[in-house]
Amino acid sequence: MPESETAPLWDLPQRRAPVTKPARKTSTRKSTGRPTGRGKGQRVPAGSAPIARIVVDVPLAHLDRTFDYQVPADLDAAAVAGCRVRVRFAGQLVDGFLLERADTTEHKGNLAYLERVTSSEPVLTPALAALARAVADRYGGTLIDVLRLAIPPRHAKAEGEPAREPAPRPDHPEVTGWQRYPRGPALAEALRVGRPAHAVWQALPGEDWPARLAELAATVAAAGRGVVLVVPDHRDLNRLHEACVERIGADATISLSAGLGPAERYRRWLAVQRGSARVVVGTRAAMFAPVADPGLFVVWDDGDDLHVDPHMPYPQVRDVLMLRAHADKASLVVAGFTRTAEAQLLLESGWAHPVVASREELRARAPRVTPFGEDFDVARDEAARAARLPAVAFEAARAGLKAGAPVLVQVPRRGYVPGLACDHCRSPARCRHCAGPLLLGGGTEGGVARPPSCRWCGVPDTAYRCAACGSRRLRAVVIGARRTAEELGRAFPGVPVRTSGAHEVLATVAAEPALVVCTPGAEPVAESGYGAALLLDGWALLGRQDLRAAEEALRRWMGAAALVRPGPEGGRVVVGADASLTPVQALIRWDPGWHAGLELAERTELGFPPAVRMASFEGTPEAVATLLAEIPLPESAEVLGPVPLGEPDEDGRTDKERALVRVPRADGRALAAAAHTASSLRSTRKDPDPIRTQLDPQDLI
Repeated sequence: MPESETAPLWDLPQRRAPVTKPARKTSTRKSTGRPTGRGKGQRVPAGSAPIARIVVDVPLAHLDRTFDYQVPADLDAAAVAGCRVRVRFAGQLVDGFLLERADTTEHKGNLAYLERVTSSEPVLTPALAALARAVADRYGGTLIDVLRLAIPPRHAKAEGEPAREPAPRPDHPEVTGWQRYPRGPALAEALRVGRPAHAVWQALPGEDWPARLAELAATVAAAGRGVVLVVPDHRDLNRLHEACVERIGADATISLSAGLGPAERYRRWLAVQRGSARVVVGTRAAMFAPVADPGLFVVWDDGDDLHVDPHMPYPQVRDVLMLRAHADKASLVVAGFTRTAEAQLLLESGWAHPVVASREELRARAPRVTPFGEDFDVARDEAARAARLPAVAFEAARAGLKAGAPVLVQVPRRGYVPGLACDHCRSPARCRHCAGPLLLGGGTEGGVARPPSCRWCGVPDTAYRCAACGSRRLRAVVIGARRTAEELGRAFPGVPVRTSGAHEVLATVAAEPALVVCTPGAEPVAESGYGAALLLDGWALLGRQDLRAAEEALRRWMGAAALVRPGPEGGRVVVGADASLTPVQALIRWDPGWHAGLELAERTELGFPPAVRMASFEGTPEAVATLLAEIPLPESAEVLGPVPLGEPDEDGRTDKERALVRVPRADGRALAAAAHTASSLRSTRKDPDPIRTQLDPQDLI
C-alpha cells in the first residue's frame, strides 16, 4: 500500500484559488485547538496508536489519498483497522474507512478527532484495501470508487447477528471428468497440492461445466483454501451454485448477487469476510469477495459484457481476478466454450496454459454444423418459406422434432419487427414527428393489424410515405423473436413454440418436441440436449459496428451450439451466414482458439486492445481539448481524434467528442496514472463539463 499522505489540500499540484475555502476546513488543516466533538466536552487522544488514517468517501480525484485524524480515548476500543467511521471533512460530516492506526503523523499541527465509529466490524481488510488500490491504479480511478463496488452497504441487523462456525472441509472429490482434457488431471493435481496454476479452459460442447468447476472448487476447499467463481448471470449462477452445494455442502458455499436485497447480500458478504464459508459463487460483484486464504479464482465466459462493471472505474472481472491471483499467489482459470483475444494473449505470453480436449474427443462431442448464405435454397413448404427457413434448416428442425427433442432457434433481435425500410428504395423508415425509427409491435386493434409506430416517441404512423421516393410500402429490415415464433408456429403446426428473451428468460426446457425461440444469451438448457439449433440472421451479429463483432458472434453461436446433441447422435446446427467468413469457419471446425489467434494478430497489427492499452475520453469539445492539452502522457502515447459523437448540427458541431489515447502495454500503468492526474486537475478546478474516462473500453468503434 502507498504511504499515507497528510499534506493539506493546497500542497497538492493544483490551482489554489478555487479550493482555498474548502481546503481550510479539511481535517488535515491546522486545528484552532477547540474540541471537534460537538457537545461531547473536551476530548483527549487515545493512549496508544492515537493516529487514524482515513479513506474519506468523497468522489473527487484530487482527494484520492488518506487523511490523518486523532482517535479520542472514548473511541479507542471501537476504532479498529478496517471499520466504518464518520469524520468532519471540509465542514461536513462524511463517511469513511479507517485504513490503519499509527503512533505518529507527518502533519505539523493539531489534528481533528474522529466524530464517531459507525461500526466496529473490520470490513476493509488489508488484503481488500491493497486489491482496491491496485484496481484503481490499473483503471485510472480512485480508491473510494472501487471500495463502493467491493464493500456492500451496511445493514445493522445483519451485522449484529453472531458469526457462524467455519464449515468443515469437504472430502477430496473425484475429478474423472477432467480426464477428457490432456492437461486436466495436471490442473486438478496442482490445485490439490496448492501449486499456483493459470489455465484457459475451453469446455467441450455439451460439457457439464458447472460440475467440472465444482470439482475444482471442492479440490481447493478440501485443502483448506478459499475459492471465488464468477459467472455472467443468475441462470449460470443457479446452476453452478447447485453443483457446488452437491459436492462441497450448503454451509461451505455462499452465493452472492445483486438481486439478493441489501440485508441478505450484506449477511452473506459478512459470512465470507468472517471465514464461515470457503467457496463463493456469484455474479460480477463477487470478484471482490473477501475469502480467507484464496487458492482459486475462476471466471466463466469472460467475453460476456456483463463482466464489465458499469460504474467507475469500469473494472473487468477477468482483470480483477488476475490481480488477485498474482497478489495471493493463487490459481486462475479462465473458462468458456469460446476464447477471447484477451485469453489468447495470456496463452501467447506464457502466463497461462491451454486446457483443451483432443480433436478426436471434440469430433465425438460436437454437433454437425451447416452454414447457409443469403442465396439459400428455400424450403418448398409455403409456411417454411414465410418463416425464412432454407431447406437445410427446415429438414434439420423436422428431424430434431421427430427424434423427440426440442429445437433451438436463435434470433439476434427481440420484438416483432424492430426495423422497417421503404420497400422501393430501401431507405430507413423514420417518424414524421421526431425522425425516430419505425417498428411493428405486432398484434391487432379492432381486428386490424396495428400500424407501425415510432421506437422513440411511440406515435403511430397510419399514412406512411417515404421521404426519399414517396412510396407507401414498407418492408422488414430484420425480423424479431416474436414474429419468428409466430411464423414458425405456422411452419410446424401442432408443435409447441416457446420464447425466451428480455421479459421472460427460461432456465430449462423439457426433453420433448418443441420450438424454443430466443435471443442470444437467453438460451435455456434442454434436459437431454437440443436435437437441432437454427442460428438465423447471422449478418445482424456480424454487421455490428463494434471491434468485437466477429468474436461476439462466434461466442453467441457456440454458446447455443454447445447445447445441441453430438453429431453422431443426430445433433445439427444450421447457421445463417456465409461459409467463407472466419467466425463461421471457426464454428464449423469448432476451433475458437484458431479464431482468437487471428483476432489477436489482427488487433496487434491495427494497434487495438488487448495488444495495447487504450484510454477513452468523452465530453464536450472544449473539455476534451483542454484535457488533451494538459494531460501528462508518456512519450509512447498516440492520440486518435477527437471525433464527434452523435449527429452534428448545421454548423458541423456536436455536443460530445471522444478522443482515444493508446500506448504499448508496458506503458499501461503510466497511461492510467496520467488519466488519474488529469481527473485530479479537473476536480481541483471544479470544471463544470464532465469527462467520461475509461481504460480499454469494450466499444471502441
